[in-house]
Amino acid sequence: MRILLYSYNYHPEPIGIAPLMTELAEGLVAKGHEVRVVTAMPNYPERKIYPDYRGQLYREEERNGVKIQRCYVAIHPNPGVLTRILLDGSFALLSFFQALKGWRPDIILFTSPSLPACIPVALLKLIYGCPTVLSLQDILPEAAVRTGLISNRMAIRIFEVLEKFAYASATRIGVITDSFSKNLITKGVPPSKMKRISNWVDVHFISPLAKHDNQFRRDNGLEDKFIVLYSGNIARTQGARAIIYAAEMLEHIPNIEFVIVGEQRQLYDLRDLQIELDVKNVTLLPFTPREMLPTMLAAADVSLIMQKASVVGFNMPSKTMVLMASGRPIVASVPETGSAAEAVRESNGGIVVEPEKPRALANAIQQLYEHPERCAELGKRGRAYAVANYSFEQALEGYESLLASLVDDVDVAIPPVLQPKNISIKS
Repeated sequence: MRILLYSYNYHPEPIGIAPLMTELAEGLVAKGHEVRVVTAMPNYPERKIYPDYRGQLYREEERNGVKIQRCYVAIHPNPGVLTRILLDGSFALLSFFQALKGWRPDIILFTSPSLPACIPVALLKLIYGCPTVLSLQDILPEAAVRTGLISNRMAIRIFEVLEKFAYASATRIGVITDSFSKNLITKGVPPSKMKRISNWVDVHFISPLAKHDNQFRRDNGLEDKFIVLYSGNIARTQGARAIIYAAEMLEHIPNIEFVIVGEQRQLYDLRDLQIELDVKNVTLLPFTPREMLPTMLAAADVSLIMQKASVVGFNMPSKTMVLMASGRPIVASVPETGSAAEAVRESNGGIVVEPEKPRALANAIQQLYEHPERCAELGKRGRAYAVANYSFEQALEGYESLLASLVDDVDVAIPPVLQPKNISIKS
C-alpha cells in the first residue's frame, strides 16, 4: 500500500505521540509499504520550532525509508485562544499543499490532535478518492475543556463542530481504549465504525535493565538513592506539583530522591515551588536524548504517572505502557475510573492513588520503599503485561490489517467518478 500519514507530531520530538507515529511509519515501511508523512516543523514540548528547522516554509527529508514532508506552523510558547487558532489554522492550510506533493496514496491515516487537520484530510479524501482512518489519541475538545485549556465559548463550539466533522468524515476510527469507544457512542458514532488498537511500546527497546552500574545514576550522583522518577510533559493536566509536596513529606527518609525530568521551561514552576518549600530531596533534570531513555527508566526504583482530578477519565497517558515495559513498579496518581488507573490495576504492576493528594502519593511511595520484594514483584508483573498486551508487533498488525481491509474495499466504497482509474497523477 501507499500510505499517507498525517500527523502534527513526528520525529525528532522526544515524547507524546511523535515516537509512536515515527515507529508506526517505519514499521509499515519495514513491512513493505510506501509511507510519506505530512507533519509540522518539530516544536514539542518546548513549543518553539527547533533551531535547525527555523526560517523555512516547507522542508522534505527521508528517514529510515519514510518520506517526511514538513510545513511551518505559527507556534507560541504560551498559546491562548488566538494563538491556538493561528497554530491549528497554519498547520491545516500549509500541510494541505504539502500533502498534494508526491505520489497518490491508497489510504490516509491521520491522528488527533491536531483536530482541525480533519478538514484538509477530508479534502484529500475527495481529491485522491481514497479512504481515511482517524487514529484517535485524545478526545478534543472535551479533554481540553475539563482541564481548563480551552474556556472561550466560541472556541469550544468551533472545536465541537470540528470533532463531529472528524468522526463523520473518517472512513474508520481507531481508538486506543474501550473508554474512547464508549465516549464516541454517546456522540452518535456507530460501534461498527470503530476498531480498538492500543498504543504500544517497543518492548525490545524498553526493557528492565539492571539498576547497578547505571549511567543515568552515575551522571547525576544518584548511585545509592531510592529513585522515584517522573519523566514527561509537565503541563496543566499532569498535576506535577503534587510530587514536590509528597517529597517534602518524605524528607525524613534521606535515601529517597525524587527525580523529575522534563522540558527546561516547564521545570521553572516546579523549581520555584521547591525553593519556596525548601525541599532538598528533589532533582530536576532536562530531557535526555531518546537513546538514553531505557537507561533512565532503569535507574528508577518507582515510576510515577500523574494526572489532575479534572482530567477526563478516558485519557490514557502513552507513558503507561512504557513504564510497564521498563519493569519498574508504578504509582499512578490518576482518576480512579480512568483508563490509566484501569490499566495499572489490570496489570498488577503498580498502585493507584487519588490524584492531587500528596499524602496518598507519599504513603504509597513509602510503602514500596519499605517493601523491596513487593517493588520487584510489581515490576515483573507490569513488564509481563506490557509484553502480552502492548507490543509494537500487535499494534502494527492491527493498523496494517485495518488499512488493508479498506484499500481492498476501495472500488466499492468510492463513487465511480472518483475511482483511481479516472485520476492521472504523476509519481
